[in-house]
Amino acid sequence: MNLFEEKSSELKNKPLAFRMSPRNLEEYVGQRHLIGEGKLLRRAIDSDRITSLILYGPPGSGKTALARVIANKTKAIFQWLNASTLSIEEIRRNLSFARQRSPRSEKTILFIDEIHRLNRVSQDAFLPDVEEGNVILIGATTENPFFYLTSALVSRSHIFELKPLEDEEVLEILKRALSDKERGLGNLNIDITDEALWHIAKSSEGDARKALSALEVAVFTTKEQDGVIKIDLKTAEESIQRKHIVYDKSGDQHYDTASAFIKSMRGSDPDATVYWLAKMIYGGEDPRFIARRIIIAASEDVGNADPMALVVANSAAQAVEMIGMPEARIILAQAALYVAKAPKSNACYRAIEAAMKDIEHERTLPVPEHLKDAHYSGAKKLGRGEGYKYPHDYGGYVNQQYLPKKKKYYTE
Repeated sequence: MNLFEEKSSELKNKPLAFRMSPRNLEEYVGQRHLIGEGKLLRRAIDSDRITSLILYGPPGSGKTALARVIANKTKAIFQWLNASTLSIEEIRRNLSFARQRSPRSEKTILFIDEIHRLNRVSQDAFLPDVEEGNVILIGATTENPFFYLTSALVSRSHIFELKPLEDEEVLEILKRALSDKERGLGNLNIDITDEALWHIAKSSEGDARKALSALEVAVFTTKEQDGVIKIDLKTAEESIQRKHIVYDKSGDQHYDTASAFIKSMRGSDPDATVYWLAKMIYGGEDPRFIARRIIIAASEDVGNADPMALVVANSAAQAVEMIGMPEARIILAQAALYVAKAPKSNACYRAIEAAMKDIEHERTLPVPEHLKDAHYSGAKKLGRGEGYKYPHDYGGYVNQQYLPKKKKYYTE
């Protein structure tokens, strides 16, 4: 029996999320960019040729589950350690055992959960043995390893970034738990509505552990009715502590709410602005989509009445990419409220629209001779640039013709 195999009697007392952990790659859901057919990590696991690596991703994305798959597959000695309780003495003791096995060609894999919690001294302790191949180090972390791990340790490891699971992938995991009679809830008579199951999957935000825990709470806190455990949407909301709202990211709710958000910023109503923003965030809208809408409003509806609005909106979009949710909601709120409170002018929007309309429907105006490029050899012979007045020679402004035909596009 390896580290992760449990007697059936012991397994019953484990949380559902632990019991449903995949035993092999066939049971593993998600992260196809890493373990799809032909992918590097898939090939390494299948051939039992794992090298030191760091699994980096949000909670519930499958880092620990992937470690269990590797543990079940490998012929190496697999040891599980948690950085939050790991002392430097324990690290040295485990590395000493690994060195003793190495001459006998016995591989040792040390899995360090929450590896970002290790201090620099503890991280450096692994370096010699990782370098010499005495030990294979697998670290799991929710934090960016390039920020939290030493460059020496990062350089000796492959970094694999796991993504939040898609809603459909979480739904697949939930359905498997409901049907699995050996490890899951398949022996219970459960009647759960599609709406309730989808709500749990969607509200978990890509976290399979959170979804399975919510399902388990829903099942074991619901009284049987005529021998059936009936779970509806209300029960699902209580179990995952998240209200169900109607918000389809590709349907009417998406477009209607985004429209209300934009029009509230344009109308200088900060309270409505932040309400519609909150609805989009709660509904799982892509924060990058929201940031782009704020940038557009900053230019289209504020424009030169307050040029800083565009600077703030663009900075917010960059910060959202760097920080991510849930903290990015604060950045989005700051930018949206700045735009909502800023003075408004759509002069730039009206100007470019009018000019584009003329370009499309009228005869294109030629460039006046005195404005044409005169920097190339022979330009003067063609009369290019002749008569052009350099504004700085006249104190910054000089009256001269810039269009061959009088046009008025920009009005304050």
